[in-house]
Amino acid sequence: MIRLDTDKATEIIKTDKGDISITYIKDDEMCHAVIQNNYKHVYGMGEKFDYIDHKGHTCINCVEEKFCNQGDKTYCSIPFFFTDSGWGLYVETDYLTSFEFEKEIRVNFPLNASLFLFQGKPLDIIKEFNNCLGVIDTPPGYAFGPWISANRWNNQKDVEEVVTKLEKYDFPATVLVLEAWSDESTFYIWNGAKYKEKNGKEPFKYEDFDFSESAQWSDPRQMVADLAKKGIHTVLWQIPVYKKMEEGISNLQNEMDEKYAIDNKLCLYKKDGTPYRIPEGNWFEGSLVPDFSNPETREAWFSKRQYLLDMGISGFKTDGGEFIYDDSVVSYDNKTGKELKNAYCQNYTKTYYDYLGKDHVLFSRAGYTGVQRTPILWAGDHQSTYEELKNVYTAAISSACSGIIFWGFDIGGFAGPLPSADLYLKSTQFACFCPVMQWHSEPDGGQFKDLLKGAEGNNERSPWNIACYYEKPELIDEIRRWHKLRMKLVPYIYREAQKAADKGIPMMRTLFMENPSDEKGFEWEDEYYFGDDLLVAPLLEENIKSRNLYLPEGKWIGMFSKSLYEGGSIVSSDKEDYPVFIKQGADFDIDRK
Repeated sequence: MIRLDTDKATEIIKTDKGDISITYIKDDEMCHAVIQNNYKHVYGMGEKFDYIDHKGHTCINCVEEKFCNQGDKTYCSIPFFFTDSGWGLYVETDYLTSFEFEKEIRVNFPLNASLFLFQGKPLDIIKEFNNCLGVIDTPPGYAFGPWISANRWNNQKDVEEVVTKLEKYDFPATVLVLEAWSDESTFYIWNGAKYKEKNGKEPFKYEDFDFSESAQWSDPRQMVADLAKKGIHTVLWQIPVYKKMEEGISNLQNEMDEKYAIDNKLCLYKKDGTPYRIPEGNWFEGSLVPDFSNPETREAWFSKRQYLLDMGISGFKTDGGEFIYDDSVVSYDNKTGKELKNAYCQNYTKTYYDYLGKDHVLFSRAGYTGVQRTPILWAGDHQSTYEELKNVYTAAISSACSGIIFWGFDIGGFAGPLPSADLYLKSTQFACFCPVMQWHSEPDGGQFKDLLKGAEGNNERSPWNIACYYEKPELIDEIRRWHKLRMKLVPYIYREAQKAADKGIPMMRTLFMENPSDEKGFEWEDEYYFGDDLLVAPLLEENIKSRNLYLPEGKWIGMFSKSLYEGGSIVSSDKEDYPVFIKQGADFDIDRK
């Protein structure tokens, strides 16, 4: 790693593949690095939904919330890229930067930023970049089994019903995510509980809550314990706000929390001394935003949530965080809104991750530099279309190219009309060979509720609901097969996850990452190594059963047909139930315990 000297007019860096010439041009606020180098391809920049190879495009390094069809927007931006010509660049800054990848590369960044250049093969560059960020922990083993989730589960009866159906249809699950579990006011108290309000950072205990008259949860602690006995870990949804309640709705604990936050400056403020509130027209408009750079905020915030861990909760789904819309915001550690636009979400998730510890699980949508160290990243909200499935695949590979190791998405899409049976199957198959495998859906009264006519308003993406809707009971058997296969793969996935975290390299690696000297690796972006031993060529087109793909040099064995394939050539997957290939001689046994 070389720290570049932006005070020079020009810098020349010599590499094995030719010189890199960098000219620095400065104005009052920005520096512009014009980089000349003979490159053909460029990768990285965080989780991107539009392109894997950014050559010919401009990337704006900015964390933004965009509901479905993200295009050039992203929840997770990282100012880091690498090229096929043996070098990469990281801009160390929280401020907005832009990258123009034309014949020359033009990087536009603030004057106080630092630039670091890496040299070597793609995985060497990613490894060095990740290692300079710090140690990366592997999520607990249960995180690699199937996850189940639906926003519509908002009471104990729903949870018991889904577990009954898991058992009825013989589906495995290791994580159950509850989004609509709380009072929708404090986001730390179970809906329907009676309790005596507590001020400040005074903690709650489970025994402080009376569920005897709750229509939602009769005994959530026992429910969590019962799930654990079945091997299912419970994860609860979170959002970083002191919520502004809807007109006509009040909650005393919410009011007390907000007052305490303002009185003790636990939330973000503006330069004029007034508390910052999320502007009108945005998600959670009017709400205060906790300032996690303030240690008193962290203490007060988690004192209210500790009882959840004490009752057996295995982790949190930290949603949101893309809430900074005003440059005049100032944090406790003196960052401004221009920095917090990117940095806030990562500080939020890091605070949760540090609190939980590596034996629990964190599942987050937004991120910035350092997201590699707060696993797991989830791809956010998508509609149930083939176009979105391709967008999700692009997100997976661009995330990997940015050093993100642990990643997942919502099988079949999160929103809108239910996915077709074919799309649901293809999403399930792809997810089976991703670090995290999860199905999830928006609430029944969600943004696309008008498109749910004919599904009786049930938006759940469970296998049995999809099969019922399309009157295809045989679909349950087919989907079950992939969930069962996932469980067989867990020992391999966990082993490869540990290796990837130790090395600082992604679990999903495109051909050019592993074989940068093979030009065909750059042509076939739509296939990837999953760990060291498996090669996956996902089916992303409607109704196709097989495809052509490129197998790198060596010998390969079809996972399903056990046929032997010669590498260094283009082959058809028509013998395979799904295009997955095992490197001959690999330490891989799907049935090994």
